[in-house]
Amino acid sequence: MSLVKQKLLIHAPSLAIGAIIASVVITGVIFGFNNTTNELEILPTPVIGPIEPKEITMNTFVSNGSPVLGDPNAPITLVEFGDYQCHYCNVFFDTIEEDIMRNYVDTGKVKIIFKDYNIIGPDSINASHGAHCAGEQELFWEYHDMLYSNWTGENNGWASPNNLTMFANEINVNMEQWTECMDEKPYAKTIIESNNDAQALELTGTPAFFVITEEGKVTKLFGAQPFEIFKKVFDDQLEK
Repeated sequence: MSLVKQKLLIHAPSLAIGAIIASVVITGVIFGFNNTTNELEILPTPVIGPIEPKEITMNTFVSNGSPVLGDPNAPITLVEFGDYQCHYCNVFFDTIEEDIMRNYVDTGKVKIIFKDYNIIGPDSINASHGAHCAGEQELFWEYHDMLYSNWTGENNGWASPNNLTMFANEINVNMEQWTECMDEKPYAKTIIESNNDAQALELTGTPAFFVITEEGKVTKLFGAQPFEIFKKVFDDQLEK
């Protein structure tokens, strides 16, 4: 995948923000959160009954996240909760996301929102700030890609302040504006609220994905699943 992804329309998502998910259908697919496993286990699909509005609403899934990647009118929204230092998030970026982009995002079927779930260390939080500050200049996804393209591990310094600045330079942001943003941290609340959303959804690791239809059906996928798993979920929803 190229370091800089073609960014289509990245304005506010066209979902009905504030609409409440009356019931959430969860497809539990377990495959390597922060642990490896030798086989793919697909669990039965339990149905959770009505959820109190104060706990889970559409805002829980789509607010406090990135600009939309893809056509805002795409019928399916893929929400990823990720940590920029997470190994399996990097696996998803390197081996799966390009196929999703080519087959579903570029064709107008799926749009993507990235949300922060910083579970590894302080560099993860700094990286999140870097992406949001780049987003002020409509370069969120370019910075997101730059981070994952330079991933070398967890808490080993690759996302240090110096490197984050270098990454910003490489995607040609206005460095004065980006540096001021990094100093003032105006997105601290957004990042905290995104983490709160992840906890409200009882996420235990990254990456975690939610596939949301226009009707408000939500399917949850755990970990860096093979592309075929995403394809099956997307196709099943598109056929309905």
